[in-house]
This record gives sequence, structure tokens and C-alpha cells, in this order.
Amino acid sequence: MNIAWKEIKKNKIRFLILGSIVFLVSLLTFIISGLANGLSQDNAALIKDLPKGHFYMNKEAEETYNLSKIDSDIQKEILNKQKDAVAFSIQMGFLNDKDDKQQGVAFVTSSDSKLFKNVKQGEVILDSSLKDKGINVGDTLTNNQFSGEFIVKDFVDQKKYSHSPVAYINMENYKEIFRVKEMQLVFIPGEDSSKEFTGLQSFSNEDFLNTIPSYNAEQMSLNMIVWFLVIISGMLFAIFFYMMNVQKIGLYGILKAIGIKTSKLFKMIWTQMLFITIIALIISISLSQVFNMIATEGMPFHLTFKITAQLSIVFLIIGFIGATLSGIQIKKIQPLQAIQQGEA
Repeated sequence: MNIAWKEIKKNKIRFLILGSIVFLVSLLTFIISGLANGLSQDNAALIKDLPKGHFYMNKEAEETYNLSKIDSDIQKEILNKQKDAVAFSIQMGFLNDKDDKQQGVAFVTSSDSKLFKNVKQGEVILDSSLKDKGINVGDTLTNNQFSGEFIVKDFVDQKKYSHSPVAYINMENYKEIFRVKEMQLVFIPGEDSSKEFTGLQSFSNEDFLNTIPSYNAEQMSLNMIVWFLVIISGMLFAIFFYMMNVQKIGLYGILKAIGIKTSKLFKMIWTQMLFITIIALIISISLSQVFNMIATEGMPFHLTFKITAQLSIVFLIIGFIGATLSGIQIKKIQPLQAIQQGEA
């Protein structure tokens, strides 16, 4: 520990440069992770907020939920046998506000359930983001495919689907707008394993999210960037300590000659890695949380403590691996040969 600290003080500029790079990489990683999670919420908060369970859609829909049609007899059978089961449908559309401006929404309707908002005919419950569009409780909205009018009954927070605010409407109104009789999906919460129903295909929560158009591609792209940055940080540690070790081969030879064990030299490298990484992470986490607080409401940015903690642990592990790989050459050093090489 003492040797490690002395070396940091002696080569503070080098360690400061490494720390600055690790700080910038980790800050960028946290921000992109927050953006990925925010976009995930903006794309599928309606589904992600549901408890763990299984979704069921028609096999003939080929994993495309808006082509799915649940047979009414099978739906009744499931709802009767499964106490908490719910049948629901989602379809993209629009509502005309009082100024006759179209507002894109995701229409959602369901059977009676605590998991979804149930509304009366002619009423609608909207995501609160539509307040920013000038829509208020009591406003009258219309739809070109609906013969009546919708009265805004209430607002709910953070209910988005496919980057659009959710609009909960009555099942009969939904059937009139989209000219359908069947529901698209059935959800059974709290099931550890899926059940078999004739003509239906089951999906876990995560599997169903991946059937949503754009969700999988969007998340995969951002997560690849995050992991690429994490790997870069590991490579930085490996390259930095390798170059430092090459310059100190003579010193390591002398230390080994006077009885310093290889394990102690490894501990020195690990201590330096931890010191740099922890300070860089503290600063980057602080700044990313500040960004989380000052980000505008319209920006899909959501960085949770859980994600921050997970990424911090990953950075420490990757840093440890990178520093360890760079130190493998220390184990191979022969004292006399190293001293001669250092003198040369």
C-alpha cells in the first residue's frame, strides 16, 4: 500500500491522465445507460410496469401482437380459471383535441383488472405527458373512426407505449374504432412457468418486450455502445500498467532480489487501479446524477441506483482484469536478468 501510494505521488501526472480518461469513459457510459433505460421506459413503460407473468397471443400472429386475435371462448376459459388474468389490446391511433389538432396515442383497452385502468364508455384516461399539449380533465376529444366523443376523466404518470402516450378507453369504444371483436393478448401474472392453451403462444415479460417493433433493435444498439465503452476502460488499464511495468522491470528485479514477493507487487498494481477507478467513479456518478436531475422532462433519461451500482461493479471488475493481465509479466521477471535489462 505504501509503495503504491509513493508511486502515485511520484508519477501523479501519468495517473491523473489515466484517471481523467477513466472518468470520461465512465461518465459517457452512465449517460448512455440512462438514455437507454429512459428510451426503454418511453417505448414500453406500459408493459414493463406489469408484474412478472406470461403473455399469450395467437400462434398464427407469428409474434406480431397487433395481428393476434384471441378466440372469445378461449379467452372466457382463461379468465374464468385464472383469477388475476386479463385480456387486453393495444393499437396506435390518434385523438383530436379541442383545437382539432391530432395527438398520437396508443389506445389500450382491457377486461376488468387492477393491472389496467378501466373506464366507462365515452371516457378516456390519458398519460400525463398530454397535459403539456394543453389537454385537461374534462376536455372533449374525438376520433375520426368513433361516432361519439371522449371526455378526459383523469391522467396517469409514466404510461407510454412505442414512444406514444397511452389512452385507456372502454372495450366497446375500442371495438368500434378498430372494427374488431376479439382481444389481442391475455396476460396471467405471477406464473413461474407458462401454461398450454390451444392455439396460443406464451411469452415471458422480457420475451414479449422483444416482440415490440423497434424495442429490441433500439436497446441492442445502445447496450452495445455501453459494453464497448466498458471494454475500452479495461484495455486502458491493461495498456497503461503494461507500459508502466516495462519501464520498471529493473526496479521490480531489485524488489524481488531483496525478497519482495510477486503477490505484493500485484497488490500494489491493484491498489493503484482501485484508487484511480473509485475516484473516477465517484466524480462520474455525481455528475451523471446531476444530469439526471436537470434533464428536461421531454428527454427520455432515467438512471437508477441499481443500474449505477451494477455498472460501477462492472468497471471495477474490468479494471481488475486489465491490471492483472498487465502484471503477468511481473511473475516472469528474474531478478538478475531484470536488473541487467534495467541498467542497459
